[in-house]
Amino acid sequence: MEKYARVFNRFDLNGDGKVCAAELQRCVAAVVGEMTEEEAAAAVALLDSDGDGSLSLEDLARVVEEAAEEERASDLKEAFKMYEMEGSGCITPTSLRRMLSRLGERRSVDQCGDMIATYDLNADGVLTFDEFELMMAPPAFV
Repeated sequence: MEKYARVFNRFDLNGDGKVCAAELQRCVAAVVGEMTEEEAAAAVALLDSDGDGSLSLEDLARVVEEAAEEERASDLKEAFKMYEMEGSGCITPTSLRRMLSRLGERRSVDQCGDMIATYDLNADGVLTFDEFELMMAPPAFV
């Protein structure tokens, strides 16, 4: 949350702990480009979680996290397509071997099948996107 607080404090020009539409407009204009008053007001209305007409630090953090998650999901879909290569909607041992070969790694189809089996939740011998997504997820620490 600390990294978001630094950004939030730059947006919160008057230091009241909230970012109003005018503050958002000025900061976005300085960083990205022009934003009209109407666009700023609409953005605040859309992102304001407590309905007070301004954005809190939590609102900003939520927006950034959601954008990062959308980007991650898009990147995973693109990566999956690269490994899938057969248009089948899944990663097969053959398609995995082909992609690994392109990356300079030599594996047999059987070795690729073993790699897939680790994350193949329904034991059908291939990875669906959902299984691929689980495989690519960061490890959970307890």
